[in-house]
Amino acid sequence: MAIDKNMKIGELLQVNEGIAPVLMGAGMHCLGCPASQMETLEQACAVHGIDCDALVSKINEIIK
Repeated sequence: MAIDKNMKIGELLQVNEGIAPVLMGAGMHCLGCPASQMETLEQACAVHGIDCDALVSKINEIIK
C-alpha cells in the first residue's frame, strides 16, 4: 500500500509501525494528539513547515 499526502495521520499510524518514528523524526511530535489523528499528512506538513512530497517519498521507501 502506497502512502499519499491526503491520508490522515491516524490512518498512517495504522498502516505500518515504522511510520511513527519517521513522522517524529521530521518534527511531528504530536502524533498522540486527538486532533492530529484527523489531519491529513499534507495539513500536518503545512503546520510544521515540512516538505510533504519529500516526506511521502521517504515513508514509501521505508514501508516497501
